[in-house]
Amino acid sequence: MKNLFSLNGKVAVITGGTGVLGGQMAKALAHAGATVGILGRRIELAQQVVQEIENEGGKAFALQADVLNENELQVAKQTLIIKYGRLDILINAAGGNLPGATIPPNKSFFDLQTEDFRKVVDLNLMGTVVPTQVFADLMVQQKAGVIINISSAAANRPLTRVVGYAASKAAIDNFTKYMAVELASKYGEGLRVNAIAPGFFLGEQNKALLTNADGSLTPRGHQIISHTPMSRFGNPEDLDGALIYLCSDAARFVTGIVIHVDGGFSAYSGV
Repeated sequence: MKNLFSLNGKVAVITGGTGVLGGQMAKALAHAGATVGILGRRIELAQQVVQEIENEGGKAFALQADVLNENELQVAKQTLIIKYGRLDILINAAGGNLPGATIPPNKSFFDLQTEDFRKVVDLNLMGTVVPTQVFADLMVQQKAGVIINISSAAANRPLTRVVGYAASKAAIDNFTKYMAVELASKYGEGLRVNAIAPGFFLGEQNKALLTNADGSLTPRGHQIISHTPMSRFGNPEDLDGALIYLCSDAARFVTGIVIHVDGGFSAYSGV
C-alpha cells in the first residue's frame, strides 16, 4: 500500500530555514524523504543546517538569497534548476518582528515607528509574496506543487503589542486563500497552497518577553499559558505533523486552509 505521507523523490525549498522553526521544518521534510534546499541570506548558516540534515542521513543543499531581493531569488532558482530541474514544495518560513513595530504597555499606538512597521510587513508579507512569484513558476510548468505559508496565532485574534506582526500575518492568511484559488483554477488541481499558524513557541525573539532569566514565566508568559488549554509553549517538532500532512498526497484535496498548531489557544475564549 502506498504511503501517502512519504515525500520520497520530492524537492523542497524552505525560506527562513536557518531559524529555529524553519530548521526543524527542514529536518522534518528531509526525514520524510524530501531533498531540501535551505535558503537564507547567510550561506554559512544554511550550510550548517544542511550538515545537520546530512548527519542524520537526509539530503539537503544550501541556497543564498534575501527573500526581498528578486534578483537573488532568481539566481537561487537557476541553481535549483541546474541541480534538480524541478521544485515540488515551497515553504515560506522567513519572517520576524522589530521593536519599533510593537507597542509596549508604557506606550500607545501614537508611538508606533511607521518605518519599522513597513519593514515588518515587508519581511512577513512581501517576504512570502516575492519567493512565491519566483518559485511557483516552476510548479505551474509542472502542473504540480505545494506551497506552505507560515501564519500566526496573531492573525485571527490580534495580540496586544505586536501590531505590525499581527497585521502582516493576517495578510498571509488572505494571500494563502487567494493563491489557492488562483493556482488551482488557472493551472489545475495539482497546485495547492495552505498555511500553518503556530501558537506560542519559545525562540530568541520572544524568550525574554515570555520567560525570566531563571526560566520562570513573565506576566505575559503567564497570560499566554493561562489561555492555552494544553498549558505549555510549543516545541519546534510540534509542527512536523501538520507540515508533512499538507505537503503530502494525504492532503491532495486540501487547499486554501490554515491549520492552527497552538495547543488550543485559538479555540479558547478565556472563559
